[in-house]
Amino acid sequence: MKKLNFPTYSFRFKNSENKVAIFDEIRKKFILLTPEEWVRQHTLHYLVQDNKYPKSYINVEKLIKINTLNKRYDIVVFQPNGSIFLLIECKAPEVAITQKTFDQIARYNLALKAKYLMVTNGLNHYFCQMDFENKKYIFLSELPQYENL
Repeated sequence: MKKLNFPTYSFRFKNSENKVAIFDEIRKKFILLTPEEWVRQHTLHYLVQDNKYPKSYINVEKLIKINTLNKRYDIVVFQPNGSIFLLIECKAPEVAITQKTFDQIARYNLALKAKYLMVTNGLNHYFCQMDFENKKYIFLSELPQYENL
């Protein structure tokens, strides 16, 4: 797998029927290793190890309904009160982050109302804080640490 723009983390892998799987510590199971999953796993380690977000507040790949369509978000981090603190969209490294990507996460956030957004392809990371009053997002240089919530 391609080297990503994250610190180095250790992962557990498993080979089965000529396919490689990576252990997801949030879902507590092995997941088929695709380029997007490689980014997702790095992002999860970044949240837990570097930003100190509790694993118990993180949710991965859950179904949401946007209007009448069923969609699936990549990662959500909840606050202790149950509201959504952070919504993350992961793309494979070869997928460029474009306006279309920001439109996608903005559509998801209409339903989820996260305070912060992160978009990453593992090489480029974008962090935003939502300004719901003015209907825009403010770009940040990094995500807040969990203890600063």
